[in-house]
Amino acid sequence: MNYDLILESVAKHIRLSKKEEEQFISILQEKKLRKKQFLAHANEQNKYSAFVTKGCLRSYSIDRNGFEHILQFAPPGWWIADLGSVITKLPGQLNIDALEDSELFLMSRSDQEKIFDAVPKFERFFRILTENSVSAANNRLLDYVSLSAQERYLVFCKRYPMLMKTLPQKQIASYIGVTPEFLSKLKAELLKKS
Repeated sequence: MNYDLILESVAKHIRLSKKEEEQFISILQEKKLRKKQFLAHANEQNKYSAFVTKGCLRSYSIDRNGFEHILQFAPPGWWIADLGSVITKLPGQLNIDALEDSELFLMSRSDQEKIFDAVPKFERFFRILTENSVSAANNRLLDYVSLSAQERYLVFCKRYPMLMKTLPQKQIASYIGVTPEFLSKLKAELLKKS
């Protein structure tokens, strides 16, 4: 697998020497998932943070009525994990699966700790990722409680423009918290307005 995308992601926040890049690459585990294959299951420990290089993953929960609630999509260049489970080593609350054939790099919590010791600037990198993740989760929650379905759809379009043509409508509807039928009506209304 090619390491360019993950090294570009790291370079946005910290500078690495060639030796530090090699140390980082040495702890990454390559993983391929087929469409619908799981990386993590709810009620089991999520052991890895994953960086997507190809394809798309999603994290979601299933309510007691069997409805899926998507929290995140992870296209190429994005990280995904049930972070609470990775950190605490307790069973997770999220399912993470592939929406299409995907390729990723995995990093265990113990390997993350090793890279912190070997290259301390990675603590800064992962602090920034964590802060961005917390901020995104807060924004997502605020969007859900304060925006209309149409506004949530427009936020989705802005956040994930590359997924608009590739994701099934059912996935987008789940993410914004509406039925696929309602999303069809909403899109038709937006089309009339434009």
